[in-house]
Amino acid sequence: MVRLVALLLLLTSAGLARAEEKPLPWIRFTSLDVSHTVLDGYLFRPPLPPDPDAELPVAQRRPRPIERHPAIVFLHGCGGLMAHGKIGARDRAWAASLNAMGYVVLMVDSFTTRGVHQMCAPSHYQRTVFDARPFDAYAALLYLQALPDVFGDRIGLMGWSEGGGALLATIRQRSVARPAYLPQGDFRAAVGFYPARCNLRQQGPWISSIPLLVLTGFDDVWTPAAPCRALIETAAASHSPASIAVYPDAVHDFDWPGMPVVRRPDYTTENGIIPIQGENAAAREDALHRVQEFLAGHLAP
Repeated sequence: MVRLVALLLLLTSAGLARAEEKPLPWIRFTSLDVSHTVLDGYLFRPPLPPDPDAELPVAQRRPRPIERHPAIVFLHGCGGLMAHGKIGARDRAWAASLNAMGYVVLMVDSFTTRGVHQMCAPSHYQRTVFDARPFDAYAALLYLQALPDVFGDRIGLMGWSEGGGALLATIRQRSVARPAYLPQGDFRAAVGFYPARCNLRQQGPWISSIPLLVLTGFDDVWTPAAPCRALIETAAASHSPASIAVYPDAVHDFDWPGMPVVRRPDYTTENGIIPIQGENAAAREDALHRVQEFLAGHLAP
């Protein structure tokens, strides 16, 4: 009996330890990819307003009504969502800002349960994982649309770098990942930061009916601004509601708070380009205001 109790305590402790490895609020949902991959996600909600009945005895408190909010799905970059067991500073900062604006945020981790650590170095890139990410995005949309505190018809999409490339594949007119039936509608708006594959050569005639804002740096050598601008301006000329802002003196990851500007020879591309990453505080601040205004124009109740 003593051994059984000791074993149960050991198993319980191990379970708690595994649970503590996941930062709250951790959820799981199933991708719409062919493998039906179970994905990790992290759901952040706006702070609750003060409870007017907080000073009353518990028995006298009225049930709090459910407050509904618009929501945003996050698609992380090639380095993954998690670093050393924690969500990256950029994603956490954007989630905090958007929560303060009144948005629910669902961060999608497309790598962990697929056994992927990073796909920044060409030797680590897995095309099948990249191709699955639009299916992850639509699974996240459906997950949010089922929540009672989310406006199911007011959900946006944000993606960074490789996640921005997945965003372009998600919202394009002929997206292979889009479900045939979306009873509460599609994504209402999208914001792509320095998106991968943002060029006419890789995208071809890209068009979309979903409003898109692209934010990138003029000095970004990893996902260059000029071909991305050409793609977005061509799409806009075809009546797609797409626009782009290019920040002078900004490189890749310009909105990552506190990141020093560094060269990354470990991520050297197949064309021999050494990526440069780092924060540009002025660009980051302007992006915050642009995103707030853009989302308010498309997702406000």
